[in-house]
This record gives sequence, structure tokens and C-alpha cells, in this order.
Amino acid sequence: MRTLPSSELRRLSRALPFWLSLLTLPLAAASLAFGGWAVFLLPLFTWGLFDLLDLTLGLNTDNADPATADADLFWYRLITLVWAPMQLTLQFGAIRYVTQSGHLALWEQAAAFFGIGIVTGAVGIVYAHELLHQKGKGERWLADILLASVLYSHFRSEHLLVHHRHVATPRDAVTARYNQGFHRFFLRVLRECPPSAWRAEAALQARAGRSAWHGSNPFWRYAVLQSLMLSLAFALGGWTGVALFLGQALVAIWQLELVEYIEHYGLTRRHLGDGRYEPVQPRHSWNSAHRASNWLLINLQRHSDHHLKPGRRFPLLQTHDESAAPQLPYGYPLMGVLALVPPLWRRAMNPRVRAWRRRFYPDITDWSDYNRGTLPLPRGST
Repeated sequence: MRTLPSSELRRLSRALPFWLSLLTLPLAAASLAFGGWAVFLLPLFTWGLFDLLDLTLGLNTDNADPATADADLFWYRLITLVWAPMQLTLQFGAIRYVTQSGHLALWEQAAAFFGIGIVTGAVGIVYAHELLHQKGKGERWLADILLASVLYSHFRSEHLLVHHRHVATPRDAVTARYNQGFHRFFLRVLRECPPSAWRAEAALQARAGRSAWHGSNPFWRYAVLQSLMLSLAFALGGWTGVALFLGQALVAIWQLELVEYIEHYGLTRRHLGDGRYEPVQPRHSWNSAHRASNWLLINLQRHSDHHLKPGRRFPLLQTHDESAAPQLPYGYPLMGVLALVPPLWRRAMNPRVRAWRRRFYPDITDWSDYNRGTLPLPRGST
């Protein structure tokens, strides 16, 4: 049996913590097989355990060499490449099992698929986010499959064409306004982002001299993939299967938007007049260097560097110190719990936003228009 060279073993050992997401698969199986208290295993693992690990293991501010070649990142990349078939097996295998076995009560089914939705959101969509930023068609297809499996395909268009361009401005629906609670933010994102994504793709088609309904518009692909997912859910579990599929999709979307709420809450780029804004800087994203939650979220919490270098693979994302990028007191999972209770969130975050304003924009004395998101949009925006 061929053994790996020592250099490859070192790379594998460094990448293995990012493979902890695989533990969600046997936990999901146990929740379905045993029912009862076991249906809470996935929330306890993704939220509870990683919060405890964050408090125990502390911060990781080490930065990899950003010039590292893709060939040296094989073990990191592999988890994002193999996740899609495993997630699909989990989702549709669970639908088949629940609808055929009949041994879980209704509340157990709901709780089990709530946990699966946490996995498809906190792991699946985060991996899709990593994949959709890459140049390879195969990786982008995997991203489309993962997003379709939670009925959120438009996220790719919205994220690439709107969010990265307009982050920390009123044009970006997923930049949470100062003092805006998560629940109002969530409803706004659900209402505004799908048509915003469509307008962005239609504008691309128009610039190429094509109709918005041209076959190259990715919304056709989104529709086909999402229809296939719903059809498979129905084939395996009838209308109950569709209901379970829709339930986990809603939880996954809620989980994603909870993270997006945290990432830029209250942060704004300077308005330069005439609808123009300053370039994106590290100070326009909230970051967390907590070690364990960065394992689970594949360094998504190094968010400032992601906005500076969107195509940079997750092992190479850099941590910026607090003089350049604002830091959260906890990792995203625990911050998400606070966000669900707006008074607790405002108590934790509003003083930090005000301190951020004094530090980076001491000359701005009236923030009312920024808070309301009523500053003029950039010229030519869609």
C-alpha cells in the first residue's frame, strides 16, 4: 500500500479540521434512526459544540502564504468537491427514509429536517459560496447544484453581480442597516434579492445585445435544477417529501441570511457624491478569528480579505488586525444566536458600530441617511 510522503501528510493534517463538517452525516443518520432527543444532535453540534470549541481553542491569526499553488491545496479543496453528492444523499435519503419508515412523529420529522436545513445552510451554502467564486466550470456547477438543493439559485447572481459590487451601500440589500433587526432584514432580503438578481442578469444580457430571456441567462439553469430537486423530492416522498424538502430549504436560507446579517451590519462606505462610493476596504466587513467556527465555515469569517480578493481560496484568506478590520467578540455561530434576539444584538453591536464610525469616519457627524439606506444609488445601477 502506497503511503503519502511526509510533506503531503503535513498538508493533510492541516486540512483535516476543515473536514469536521463530515460528522454531520452520521449525526443526521442517528437523528432519523433514533428520533426523540437525537433529533437535536445537529443543532447541538453546529451551534453548541463549535461555540464551546471557540471559547476553548481561542483565536487563530496565522496567515498562509497567499501565493500557495492550487496543487498544494488539494486536501482543502477536496472537501468542497465531494460535499455535493454527500449532501444530496443526505437530503433525499432522509426524505425516503422518513416517508417510508413512518416511525417518527410529526414533531420529530420537523426537528430532524430543521437540523438538516442547518447543515445544508451552514455547510452546503458556505461551500457553494466558495465554489461559485472559482473559475472552473466544474466547481461552478457544483455550486449551482448545492444552491438548487435549497431553492436559492439566484444567490449566485445576486452575490457576484450585486453584493460584491455594492456592499456597504444602500444598493446592497444584504448589508444590514444600523439598528435593523434580523427578522426585518430577513424579510427584506427575501423580497428584494430575487428581482435584484434577475435585473443584474438582464442587464448583462442587454449589454451583450440579447434579450433577458436568452438561453444564456443562468436563470434558465436555476429553474431546471430547482425543478429537478422538487421533482425528486416528490418522487421519493410524495407531497410529504416536498414539504420536508421545502422545510429544510427554508431553514438553510434562514441560516445563510443570518450569517449575511452579521457580516456587514451597520458598516458603510463613504459616499463621495454623485452616487459614487469609496472602494471596498477591510473595514467594511465584520471578522472573527475564532479557530473552531472558521473550521466549520471554511474561513468565511475572514470576510474582509474575501471582499478584497473574492477568488482567493479559503485556506489562503488572510486575517487583518483590528486596526484595519473590525472584529466580532465571538464567532459567527454565537453571534447568530444574539442576532435572533434584537435587543441583545443591539446591546452587543451598536456600541461597536459607533466606535467603528468614530475610528474610521470621525468627520461624519450626521449618519441618519446612512442608517436609513437613503443615500443616492450609483449611476447606471440596475
